[in-house]
Amino acid sequence: MSDISLEQWAASLAAELGLEPDAVDVEQVLDLAADAAHGIVRPAAPLTTFLVGLAAGRAGAKDADVADAVARAEALIDRLGEE
Repeated sequence: MSDISLEQWAASLAAELGLEPDAVDVEQVLDLAADAAHGIVRPAAPLTTFLVGLAAGRAGAKDADVADAVARAEALIDRLGEE
């Protein structure tokens, strides 16, 4: 197993994908994944984070686009969790 930290991995992967090293808020992604895993089903975590990233990218990839996509996903998780 590698000794690379999660933050180092995120920065390395971002660079590999042609993104800025600080392109991702690791805590925000992990919180969203945890909410999806616990509020929906465990496999929803990676799917949710991927779809939120895809939606934010298609919307323009600005900080506000990411925040909007995360907020919409969180709201849906909350609504479905109440059912």
